[in-house]
Amino acid sequence: MLNKIRRFWSHFFNKSRKINNEPLNKVSLVVLIVIDIFILINVFTGLDDISRWYISPSQAYPCYSQWQNYKSQTTTGKDYEIIQSSLSGRYNELSQEQIYQQTQERHLGKVSPTCLQYAKYQDQINIPPNQQIIQNIEQKQSQIAQLEQSNSNIRSQYDSTLLEKIAGQSREQSINLVGAEKAKQELDQNNRQISIRKQEISSLKNQLLAKPESINFLSFLKDDSDFNQVKANYQQASFWYPSIQLVFQSLFLVPLILVALSVHNFAQRREYGLVSLISWHLLVIFFLPLIFKVFEFLQVGVLFTFIFDILNTLLGGLLFLISYVYILLIPVVGFGIIQLFQKVILNTKAQAVRRVQDSRCINCAKKIRPHDTYCPHCGYYQYVECPNCHNLTYKYLSHCHHCGTVQDDSHHHV
Repeated sequence: MLNKIRRFWSHFFNKSRKINNEPLNKVSLVVLIVIDIFILINVFTGLDDISRWYISPSQAYPCYSQWQNYKSQTTTGKDYEIIQSSLSGRYNELSQEQIYQQTQERHLGKVSPTCLQYAKYQDQINIPPNQQIIQNIEQKQSQIAQLEQSNSNIRSQYDSTLLEKIAGQSREQSINLVGAEKAKQELDQNNRQISIRKQEISSLKNQLLAKPESINFLSFLKDDSDFNQVKANYQQASFWYPSIQLVFQSLFLVPLILVALSVHNFAQRREYGLVSLISWHLLVIFFLPLIFKVFEFLQVGVLFTFIFDILNTLLGGLLFLISYVYILLIPVVGFGIIQLFQKVILNTKAQAVRRVQDSRCINCAKKIRPHDTYCPHCGYYQYVECPNCHNLTYKYLSHCHHCGTVQDDSHHHV
């Protein structure tokens, strides 16, 4: 196992920094690295764009979080607060319903009809008379805040004024702006104004809540039948969304990987050293994000949810044990990826078969004479001793070309 990994990395780095088995000079290496970084940035940008193509759960069910917050609140003023939120922060020309519809036009998928109806009720509330009520309420709340600040300043001076009076200090020698009697009068007057403003605010809130459009909106919001379905759909969409993202990201990367692999194999057969090197780098660059996204999916996708649910049921609160599962699982996945490279994508045996048929070096793929023991280009030894007939046969090929005996892999690296 360790020998396979060591050979894999050695093969990987040799292909990444050599043209026809000759090392790149420093300038060429820097240029190649700059190209790699530029392409990698664009690959991740493309992945990010395509992952947003399918509508997200929060975009498909934009009213869910607002309804959930409304349901979870226990305060008496929650009806006013949700109506106020429908009237605040709306400075564009589009209605809320148009904003939701515009979202689904730019993505695959649809916005929930319940949320579109929710937005329609919000638009019915968001009219100039109701906006004016909100402005009046905010003005009165601002006045209350000023009066309360004034009371706070008066009280801070009132204590020292009272001490001055007890000490018999004359008014002319006082450092405070108002006397004790005057302070008491101003406090009482401010408190009366605050009480009046609060009553006015309460009246304005009741006036807003009594509007027909507000009553219709609140009645719709309190009907749980539609919103319970929204909740179920939102949770299901959240469960599958990472998997859908991975599928779209794979659709973006797999064609690039196949093209880069085809160009690389073609360049090796034709001995186009620079094209082979660049296409190899492209192949690696396209594979890295795919591997990264697979591991990211393992952390948030369906598999993670499945393992989490099982361990949560079996272990209760000992959720930290999930980390142990992943510590064991990730190396297994990594081993699978290495095996994929070794046996499918960069299959040494498959390469050797093609190269022997074309009279090419098994290692560097350059043309050699049929009976050359060592490659004159890279010095690689082409043969291995057959354990049955002890004649020399080609490395990596499955059978000896003298006696036809099946070749054991362990003899290929002698």
